Amino acid sequence: MQRLTFAIRAFFAILFSGKLPADIAQAYGFVPNKPQATPKAPAAKPVPQLKPSDGALQMLAILQRDSRLIDFLMEDISPYSDDQVGTAVRSIHDQCRDALERYVHLGPVIDGVEGTFTKIDTNDPNTVKLLGNVPATGKAPGGLLRHKGWRADKVELPQLSASQNSTIIAPAEIEVE
Repeated sequence: MQRLTFAIRAFFAILFSGKLPADIAQAYGFVPNKPQATPKAPAAKPVPQLKPSDGALQMLAILQRDSRLIDFLMEDISPYSDDQVGTAVRSIHDQCRDALERYVHLGPVIDGVEGTFTKIDTNDPNTVKLLGNVPATGKAPGGLLRHKGWRADKVELPQLSASQNSTIIAPAEIEVE
């Protein structure tokens, strides 16, 4: 008799309210519908942090790609004649210079004529390296300019992609036949 009562109650409850009474649902092992939690969005992958070495490795990769510089430097050139090495170096030199100029704008640290007396504006050893008879204080008013030095005025390397492994300077090449 209880089944018949539950059936009639369930019929009219669903008909008028759209819900099954809790006591009937529990009696038959149904769990009342609970509001479902909204699914959480998957956690965003952390953006890989660029390391100081990434730019240097990227520049090496560019020099390898454009001029095969690393292949040349890693090869034993002792069996080759000076003429053969000179011919190879001329080509590599031109290609490396073009690649460097494409991504890095260089300028002199001191814009002067090498071999002439130059006053020193700074005592920063990273900017000016004193040679020869340096005073004990490490400070000098000036001296003969032996090398202008190089400063990177502007660096415009391509953006590294998140999936790119910066430690791979040049991928292995396999020819499929």
